[in-house]
Amino acid sequence: MLIPKRVKRRKQHRGTLKGAAHKGNVIAYGEYGLVAEEPAWIKSNQIEAARIAMTRFIKRGGQVWIDIFPHKPITRHPAEARMGSGKGGVEFWVAVVKPGRVLFEMAGVSEDVAREAMRLAAHKLPMKCKFVKKETEAPVENTAEGGEG
Repeated sequence: MLIPKRVKRRKQHRGTLKGAAHKGNVIAYGEYGLVAEEPAWIKSNQIEAARIAMTRFIKRGGQVWIDIFPHKPITRHPAEARMGSGKGGVEFWVAVVKPGRVLFEMAGVSEDVAREAMRLAAHKLPMKCKFVKKETEAPVENTAEGGEG
C-alpha cells in the first residue's frame, strides 16, 4: 500500500473538496486515462485494488501509471474512547481528488482492452470516473507567406 516515507507534520486538518482539479488534469505519460468526475478521498488500499484489477486484466502487458498519491493522513479515536484527550491517531492515508483529475494512465494495449481495464478499476474507486484518450495534436505545417529566397 502507498504511504509517505516521511512527513513534516503527522496530523492535518480535513480541508475542503471544492472546485476542479487545476493540476494533473491532462494525460502526461500514456495513451489512455481514467478521469475523476466527482470529488473524493481515495484510500491507499483502494488505489492498490484498482491497480491490481487493471494489471490483471491486461495480463501484465503494456504500462500503467498511477498519477495520484495518498499524502493526507486521516485520524480516528478508538472505539468507546472518552471525550477529549486530543486528536486521535493516524488511521489511514488518502489522496485528495477533485473533478477532472487523471487517476491512472495506460499505454501499450489496444483501446478496447484499456477501456475494459479502466472500467474494472473504476469499480474499485469511491466516485464516478470516465475513460479518456490522449488528444493527439495534428502536425503543424509551415504556411509561411512567400517563396524561397
